[in-house]
Amino acid sequence: MSNYNTILILDDHLVVRKGVKLFLNEKFRSYVVYESENYPATLDIINRISFDIIFLDININGVENIKMMKEIKAVQPHVKILVFSSHEEKQYGLRYIQNGADGYLNKFCSEEKMEVALKQLLDKGYYYSESIKSKLETSSKTKNTDNPLESLSNREFEIAKLLVDGEGNLEISNKLDLKMSTVSTYKNRIFEKLKVNSVIALADVFKENS
Repeated sequence: MSNYNTILILDDHLVVRKGVKLFLNEKFRSYVVYESENYPATLDIINRISFDIIFLDININGVENIKMMKEIKAVQPHVKILVFSSHEEKQYGLRYIQNGADGYLNKFCSEEKMEVALKQLLDKGYYYSESIKSKLETSSKTKNTDNPLESLSNREFEIAKLLVDGEGNLEISNKLDLKMSTVSTYKNRIFEKLKVNSVIALADVFKENS
């Protein structure tokens, strides 16, 4: 049995991959670290090499893609996925964990927190911050939430984020390979759920809940 843990870093930014790899090589001599800059390359490598942990930037090329986690787990059910994102944990962490992630870290976290997260993933099989633990406990007891964004489906949330980022219906249609009419339907549904009538008001909801 190998004494080495294998880790894959999936991120489309070279500086992020190299930074994480440097940290891992300095802190954990028993880790073998691989890199991938896009999702197709990741699918190829996970079909050839078994991994213990995958650092996953879920926002590749500007498009959030939650389904990557389920597809990765279908190939390697026992791999631990650590979402490594620039998004705020309050807004995104619970959603990602409920959709297959085993942990969540903000890219601006301290070295100490990253070290703790990795050790817990290997020892316990998950890493949850105190904030996420509290949200998981609350969500298991009730479906009520004080964060209106959690009422959105994954696709609705993805489109809402793109709208807030300044993307129009045409750009979203092209990015997500959806019909313009479908994007419009989602947009109307998002506005209705969040009780807003403009993208500016939508942006305020994101700001207030991040």
